[in-house]
Amino acid sequence: MPLTIGIIAIIIIFAIILVVAGMRAPQASDPISDRLAEYSTRDEPVTLEEIELSQRFYERVILPVFNSVGQLASRFTPQATLESARKRLETAGNPMQMDPAFFLSLRFVLAGVFGGGLFLVFTISGRNFLQGLGLSTLFMVLGFMFPDLWLRSRVSARQKEVFRALPDALDLLTICVEAGLGFDAAMGKVNEKWEDDLALEFGRVLQEIRLGKLRREALRDMAERLDVAELTSFVAAVIQSEQLGVSMAKVLRIQSDQMRVRRRQMAEEEAHRAPIKMIFPIALLIFPSILMILLGPAGLLLFRSPMGALFK
Repeated sequence: MPLTIGIIAIIIIFAIILVVAGMRAPQASDPISDRLAEYSTRDEPVTLEEIELSQRFYERVILPVFNSVGQLASRFTPQATLESARKRLETAGNPMQMDPAFFLSLRFVLAGVFGGGLFLVFTISGRNFLQGLGLSTLFMVLGFMFPDLWLRSRVSARQKEVFRALPDALDLLTICVEAGLGFDAAMGKVNEKWEDDLALEFGRVLQEIRLGKLRREALRDMAERLDVAELTSFVAAVIQSEQLGVSMAKVLRIQSDQMRVRRRQMAEEEAHRAPIKMIFPIALLIFPSILMILLGPAGLLLFRSPMGALFK
């Protein structure tokens, strides 16, 4: 009993830590733009120290310490692994502003916390050593896999959000271009009207263009960051129309219609998958409950009857 209470306490404490960290995690934004905006709104000049102190404790202390740990771990991590982790974090939007090296080292930290904490509970309680070692190994593997599973879920959710917002964004781009605006000004309207991930990426593209990057390179970088097949196709069509001199409004209209058809097809595909996904909870949870409710009284009567002696 004390062992079970200890395991449950560790799981609850770790879950609370994750929830608090997720709620207090800063949104993906440009820190330089935020500081410049804060500086421009003040009447009196402020020092860099005052700007730093105005940030939250998580941004000033905790995050730099974690990044320092990640930089130390990067010395022992292959460059290809760091690049892959960096790309995945960018695709997920890097919600907690983590360094790639720290993200990789976080897997070992969580593995040690999960496995070591459970093994410590077994050691204190004086239970079977082999049983404690087996469960500790299992929790260590779960702790090692948890950051990767979390990142995959963030990437999948962000890509779905971008895919769902793409047809509406293309409609607004088409309307703006047909009204006489340029493509850059149309992307600015999308960034101004909406606050989703796709609109933020359009705003980042515009910032990169203002800093001197070519529009086709900025668009390609956006498609690579988000890694959505439909967005990559749209970017390729825009770049091709720019190089060949085709009407941008016509290309956007065709792309918008295709994206809406694709989104409807994806919705129909998900609707067709729903009955198959419902088979497992129905067979494992609902059917046994119905059988117990319907056949339970009959089974009790059968055991009380003279025929019940055959089953004893």
